[in-house]
Amino acid sequence: MSHNTTEIAVGGAVLAGAIAFALYAGQATGLSGSGTGYELNASFRSLEGVSVGTDVRLAGVKIGTVTNVDLNPETYRADTTFSVRDGIPVPDDSAVVVSSEGLLGGNFVEIMPGGSPFYLEAGDTIEDTQGAVSLISLLVKFVAGSGDSE
Repeated sequence: MSHNTTEIAVGGAVLAGAIAFALYAGQATGLSGSGTGYELNASFRSLEGVSVGTDVRLAGVKIGTVTNVDLNPETYRADTTFSVRDGIPVPDDSAVVVSSEGLLGGNFVEIMPGGSPFYLEAGDTIEDTQGAVSLISLLVKFVAGSGDSE
């Protein structure tokens, strides 16, 4: 009987560890429905490296996620919807920039707050946007430009 008791105890510990890991993974990736927030919109020329679930950050702190990305067939721009945590007001003259975590890191959406005393409300659109900068195109311009020193 002691052999079966040991197997049950070890199996229970493994199951508890798996449940704890699943809960942690859900919270770390933002899949848990515990957070509430409001949605804002923006339109980008280039949204390279950003997809649904990408972090939205303010001062380096995650305050939301990208919830929808769609191509506007009339303007050929990437219309984006993202959520912002409740309790974090965003000034109405803020800018939204696609930033990179580094040379090998991924991209994220960064809100650059403005100085306006008025704030955006749910469903508003941020007009001032800057899309992703392609490192490959910058390198090509640098290499092509280095031989033109006359």
